[in-house]
Amino acid sequence: MSREMPSPPEPLGTEVFDSHCHLDIMVGDRQASSGDPVALAAQAAGSSVAAVVEQARAVGVTRLVTIGYDLRSSRWNAEVARDHLDVYAGVAIHPNEAHAATPEVLAEIEELARQPRVRAVGETGLDFYRDWASHDDQHASFRAHIEIAKRTGKALVIHDRDAHDAVLAVLAEEGAPEVVVFHSYSGDAEMAKKCAEAGYFLSFSGPVTYKNAGYLREAAAVAPVELMLVETDAPYLPPTPHRGKPNAPYLIPLTLRCLAEVKGVDADDLARAVSRNGEQVFGAW
Repeated sequence: MSREMPSPPEPLGTEVFDSHCHLDIMVGDRQASSGDPVALAAQAAGSSVAAVVEQARAVGVTRLVTIGYDLRSSRWNAEVARDHLDVYAGVAIHPNEAHAATPEVLAEIEELARQPRVRAVGETGLDFYRDWASHDDQHASFRAHIEIAKRTGKALVIHDRDAHDAVLAVLAEEGAPEVVVFHSYSGDAEMAKKCAEAGYFLSFSGPVTYKNAGYLREAAAVAPVELMLVETDAPYLPPTPHRGKPNAPYLIPLTLRCLAEVKGVDADDLARAVSRNGEQVFGAW
């Protein structure tokens, strides 16, 4: 993992936004005690929220949605959204932390979700790749977050890792909230068709640019433009050619241009469509 931040890409000709990033990890609020090399590299840059926003704005990325993954993170992101007009927040307990989703914690997540600049409940969902939380705990937490999204009227942002069928089944059983976003979409084209039929938004991140991820480009090709979003998941999942470096919202143009090529549309036209979609998901900026 290189600690060098990537160079900025050519700016877009129109504005767009980053639908999913983790500002608290990028600027060092979460200490990388686990030795997470991505977090360490991002924090070594010594950035600030204001600097991240400014760097993104310089290439046409004018809005960010910063996403919580535990209670501390959710509190921090909600506060940052209150203090920065270019930032909205999502709050939740990540499926890998589902063992911590006690009734008391979920009650505070719901309270945070009711704040006006918190526009999403997420990221929540199922992660069958890691075994940090039991499947039972994950299912219970996911279902509780679905209900919170319904009660608060906020978008549900889903983390789905190696759990495609199970996530779709839970949404069908519980009844999906009005707005659902599959963050860092990782399914194939057939799943993308199922999501589109249900009206779920698909948010594509850096891996869609990877040489070995043809299945993601196939999914993007069949995804309706009116249901597409673009994200970084910064500081994770940097797009080509910056694999091995920390990601940041200012790299959105690389992923967006890849998606535009896949869709056979002009990048600025896609940016405008993504921005319209973002207002449907997160509300007017």
